[in-house]
Amino acid sequence: MSVDPVVWLPLSELLPDFAGLAEAVRNASGIIGLAIIAVYSFLIAFVLPLPSEVVLAPVRTGTLALGFPTYLEYAIVIVVSGAGKAAGSVFAFHIGQEAKESGPVVRFLRNSRFNIIEWSEKKSVELARQYGYVGLAMALSVPFFPDTISIYAFAVLERDYKKFALATFAGSVGRLLVTMGAFGVAFVFL
Repeated sequence: MSVDPVVWLPLSELLPDFAGLAEAVRNASGIIGLAIIAVYSFLIAFVLPLPSEVVLAPVRTGTLALGFPTYLEYAIVIVVSGAGKAAGSVFAFHIGQEAKESGPVVRFLRNSRFNIIEWSEKKSVELARQYGYVGLAMALSVPFFPDTISIYAFAVLERDYKKFALATFAGSVGRLLVTMGAFGVAFVFL
């Protein structure tokens, strides 16, 4: 009797298409729009390889329409997004803590084709190791750099949930402020 070989599918084929969620964020409106931004920010912290900068789009295009001055709407979106990403990061942190205790998971990641742990340690965890939680916040403040790898890699190294949440919140807020400062609020990519 023959056994069929194992077929490995790319992660993108296993997960639903989240491009529609990014589009929903771009068109977010009102209080429901803020909830969509929070959910999106939560998900990009641990599973979605999508840009977090897209949360600025509803204010830039005027679709958010909360009735506040633009600067206040930006502030609200930045805080909501930061809180969502911090919550998602704590969830990822918990998964990382569990993975740390699970030798087979870490061995699988170290032996994987892309060696995720080694790559992430060289890029973002180097900052975290040198500067601690401030390093994590700095790594997360870099626009267009995927958060998920930094968050998981750092989660395996550290243990303090509260400091981790604060660092990811600060990094998320920092990233959006850096994006606005570097590219202006008329950022075309969004």
